[in-house]
Amino acid sequence: MLSKAKTQEAVKRMEQLFPDAKGELNHNSPFQLLIAVILSAQATDVSVNKTTPELFAAYPTPEALAAAPLDDVMAKIRTIGLYKNKANNIKKTAQMLLDDFGGQVPQTIEELMTLPGVGRKTANVVAGDAFGVPAIAVDTHVERVSKRLRICKQSASVTEVEETLMKKIPKEKWVQTHHTMILFGRYHCTARSPKCDDCPLLDLCAFGQKETDRKGK
Repeated sequence: MLSKAKTQEAVKRMEQLFPDAKGELNHNSPFQLLIAVILSAQATDVSVNKTTPELFAAYPTPEALAAAPLDDVMAKIRTIGLYKNKANNIKKTAQMLLDDFGGQVPQTIEELMTLPGVGRKTANVVAGDAFGVPAIAVDTHVERVSKRLRICKQSASVTEVEETLMKKIPKEKWVQTHHTMILFGRYHCTARSPKCDDCPLLDLCAFGQKETDRKGK
């Protein structure tokens, strides 16, 4: 397992590759970010960004989305996976914002998780990006990078990965680290054909060392 000091060194090197890392979902308000993150589950940010301009132009507020015809919402997001279920969730979320939160996106992770279609990962992203709440959202990229670097156990659940990262990364860096690790996993330490040969973390990465040894044989 990578120590706390070496974990922070690994993140520092990732930051040199991806300085000023931030979320890639386009939005202009906490509400739009919330909807975009719900839509991004099991979908790419690119596909969501192609869809949300039309959706947000038609329904820019919780009031507008809650009142929208379900069939029209489905039609606007049909290119995204699971669009029928997501259309239901974002309409119900918009209505719940009106009924329970005065039309505003709640700022705590616990309250966010009461909304339809919002799990812990989504809540962490929204709380961190919209309101600066310290949080680490563990998606497939963060989980893969954490396990390849042996920051956490290979058998760790998503929750355990999050808890381990929270112990090893200073709290004030949680949100930035989350974004840095996502970009590192999305564009460098990819699921297939990771760029181990020219990776600045190779000396810290048992997975990468095995990969380069395997290729060299």
